[in-house]
Amino acid sequence: MIFIPRQLPFIAIALVVGLSLSVDLFAQKLQNRNGKTVDFTGYWEMDYSDSDNIQVTIDSMVRELRRRAERQANGNMNSSRSGGALSMGGGGGYNSAPSILGLAQMADMITQAQLLEVKQQEHEVEIKREQSFALSCEFYGDYFHTEETPFGTETCGWDSHQLLFRILLPEGLSIQHRFTLGPSGDKLNVATTVVSDRVSYPFTLNRVYNRYEPGASGISCELTLTRGKVCTTESVQ
Repeated sequence: MIFIPRQLPFIAIALVVGLSLSVDLFAQKLQNRNGKTVDFTGYWEMDYSDSDNIQVTIDSMVRELRRRAERQANGNMNSSRSGGALSMGGGGGYNSAPSILGLAQMADMITQAQLLEVKQQEHEVEIKREQSFALSCEFYGDYFHTEETPFGTETCGWDSHQLLFRILLPEGLSIQHRFTLGPSGDKLNVATTVVSDRVSYPFTLNRVYNRYEPGASGISCELTLTRGKVCTTESVQ
């Protein structure tokens, strides 16, 4: 089940050029840069040191929005309304602070899974995420698999050596996960992009995972509102 916070009044889908899925790429052999077949199978634990810091990502996004607004304003001084205008006030309008923060909070909320378990077969993959719903995909032929669900339209499939999941929600939110295996096969990057029509720029968070063996002792971390990141030494089950 996908939870949509009430403070996010998204009303329409906004798609970003470069996030669209190309249906003819499935026919390519799934290989990484070393020519090895891509296989995500295994257990993965989030590496906080390599993953994006959400505050740094928000700051970078705000700077980019300001640059775009300034370029558009300089190029169209007589326009009555700038489509890329940045309004950092307290209202919930286009490119407003609440809209940007809401988008970032949504991305952060849906990428909190510390542990992943991936089962991959020739025509199917299932990604179990700790404290979240699993992502699963069946793929046959040259086309991405698309399915209508109570939550919206879900699409998944291979984009060359990367695995993609995208959902278009009726509330006006677009969410995409892009899974990329590192050259050595020991690291997994999950780029989650959230798009809405209330913000003119997509918000992307990269979460990096390392392979681990269940039952091995290690360090377990979690993010808390009051104490930040808290880590303990324990046996991973």
